[in-house]
Amino acid sequence: MTASPPSTGVREAVQTYYGSTLASSADLRTSACCDASAVPAALRPLLGRLHPEVLARYYGCGLVCPPLLEGARVLDLGCGSGRDAYLLAQLVGPTGAVVGVDMTAEQLAVAEAHRAFHAECFGYDNVRFLEGYIEDLEQLDLEPGSFDVVISNCVVNLSTDKLAVLRGVRRLLRPGGEFYFADVYADRRVPQALQADPVLYGECLSGALYWNDFLRLARQAGFADPRLVHDRPLEITDPELAERTGELRFFSATYRLFRIDELEDACEDHGQAVIYRGTIPGHPHRLDFDKHHSLDTGRVFPVCGNTFRMLHQSRLAPHLDFIGADSSAHFGLFPGCGSVMPFTAEVPAGVNGATPAATGSASCC
Repeated sequence: MTASPPSTGVREAVQTYYGSTLASSADLRTSACCDASAVPAALRPLLGRLHPEVLARYYGCGLVCPPLLEGARVLDLGCGSGRDAYLLAQLVGPTGAVVGVDMTAEQLAVAEAHRAFHAECFGYDNVRFLEGYIEDLEQLDLEPGSFDVVISNCVVNLSTDKLAVLRGVRRLLRPGGEFYFADVYADRRVPQALQADPVLYGECLSGALYWNDFLRLARQAGFADPRLVHDRPLEITDPELAERTGELRFFSATYRLFRIDELEDACEDHGQAVIYRGTIPGHPHRLDFDKHHSLDTGRVFPVCGNTFRMLHQSRLAPHLDFIGADSSAHFGLFPGCGSVMPFTAEVPAGVNGATPAATGSASCC
């Protein structure tokens, strides 16, 4: 894993880029910003209630609104002008709370300037904003273990200490809470020379992690089993930037990471299953938990031990029935989860009366 670029000057460059260089999302030079047509119909009226200036200064790359947020306490890392914070404020409702953190004073000034507007529109004021660095969350007035959900939208890539971000998030989450965030990833490690480019960094490209390095960092921070929710390729629409990045490919991807201590480092089969009741608002027929787990209402769905724990120990639990809560039984690796037993399954010819097995060439993965 290559080292992060020196932090000296990077923060200042990012603050300048988002504080003064960009006047609106139209000034971005990639397709990172989420297409409005991809926003679920149920959320469009909520976005329609936000102040136009807040909407104009949106620089996210995905949708960070998981279900079941009513009454939740949510932290928005890199909240910018407050677009996601004010959207989430409506989803958590008057009994919930949203805290936004950002290091760019100009962006926070926009968010604060329209706070009274949104409070009057919603009928309650459940949002507050803090100026600070997402790598230094311990320096802010935030109680450990006090958040149900932490979200972030295309900001982690801008940090020069992503491991510190992940560790700080885990510290602030309640047991069973989740980090649900969209970010930019690369198909390979970004060369050091490109990491020092302030425009590429500000465009959320040169600070992007190679996807496999992200998985390693997440596990190092205590998130044993990161789950990919959805992804899409990004297009670099500016010819100059496209020439600079060459063969590098970038993707916007949303992950969910759960703070659950008992998660294993592989998908183990404990003979467990779940049944989705169809009771989550907006999801009567199916719950798309992640990219590989779509739970049809009323269907018995076998799951690995980690998926069982994520569903059983999170806010999703009341909407499912669980089969096999006792995980003492074990049947090896759960089939189809990406890992396989490394040992040759066939018994050699002549051993215990075995017949010759078909031969073939072995290859490294």
